[in-house]
Amino acid sequence: MRIAVDAMGGDLGPRATVAGAASAVMADPELDIRLFGPAARLEEELSRLPRPLAAASSHLSIENAPGEIRQDQRPAEALRRGRDSSMAAMLACLARGEVQAGVSAGNTGALMALSRRALGTVAGVARPAISTAIPVDREGRCYLLDLGANVDVEAERLLDFALMGDVMARHVDGLARPRVALLNVGVEGTKGTASVQRADELLRERDDLDYVGFVEGDGIFAGEADVVVCDGFVGNAVLKASEGLAKMLVRRVQATFEAHWTSRLVGALARPALARLRRELDPVRYNGASLLGLNGIVIKSHGGADAAGFHYAVARAAQEVQHGLPERLADELRLRRSVVDSATSGDRADSGSRTSGSAATDSGGVGNRQQVQR
Repeated sequence: MRIAVDAMGGDLGPRATVAGAASAVMADPELDIRLFGPAARLEEELSRLPRPLAAASSHLSIENAPGEIRQDQRPAEALRRGRDSSMAAMLACLARGEVQAGVSAGNTGALMALSRRALGTVAGVARPAISTAIPVDREGRCYLLDLGANVDVEAERLLDFALMGDVMARHVDGLARPRVALLNVGVEGTKGTASVQRADELLRERDDLDYVGFVEGDGIFAGEADVVVCDGFVGNAVLKASEGLAKMLVRRVQATFEAHWTSRLVGALARPALARLRRELDPVRYNGASLLGLNGIVIKSHGGADAAGFHYAVARAAQEVQHGLPERLADELRLRRSVVDSATSGDRADSGSRTSGSAATDSGGVGNRQQVQR
């Protein structure tokens, strides 16, 4: 399996991405990874790999790309001036079909803009969405989208997000009929913005989704839905708040057990359980967000991810390759839209037939009465 990596993206640069890619190879020897960035710098990072990761070098190759997209660079500027960047070169390699997925921890806006230009979208998707899995109650997980690609969206886009999230949950997680919900400020039908209200109406008309209605923020983590849909502003805020809360809880629990000798004794006994809790809540395990709707697999790693976090992002890319996610997404969205279009055309034809019938009847008494009322 061939994966391309933008090695220059992220706060920690190639130190994290190269080590993370090597770690992913050690976990899955079927991977072959192309690292994009300044060749001399990447060769230096490869030479610094610790001995446990050194064996991965035979599965890592370097593609020289001297330019770099800055974290503060605007997407429009990246489109105009970023053609020699490691991010653009990685995406061009993916577009040519030389690799099966791309991974970057770089500038999110630039990655989305460059990805859309290089790959296009599937099945008429107007705006790709960023989606990731977050841990929920009973050791489950929930897909949340959008996470920042689309800050302010109309109802039709929220419907697209729901359809794409449903496909991902079924094919990647094997859920027969994922529960889909709209994130809102309340579960009452009168709550929410105009776009959320309209999206609720559109989703209730679908019989190909298990739409469960509105869900509030606490309902996400209670496991009330398998796919939760929202605009990018809200989704990004929820994601970042949940990551911060998880880290704070782990620190608080650890500090509590270290505060006194008696609690340290209890902590020693509870160490296996605490280690399991830390693993379950650690946002690193869920690093790697999908840019859903692109005609190709692109994974966005958290900008602050270390080598362990980037490892999970590469593993996420490999998982989507195994499930052929873009192809499945394209096929299902085309099928669902054709069914809806056929039904709509049928309704219009029926409506036309009824109108003709009514016109004929109107030549008699009913039509005359209606004309008098008008």
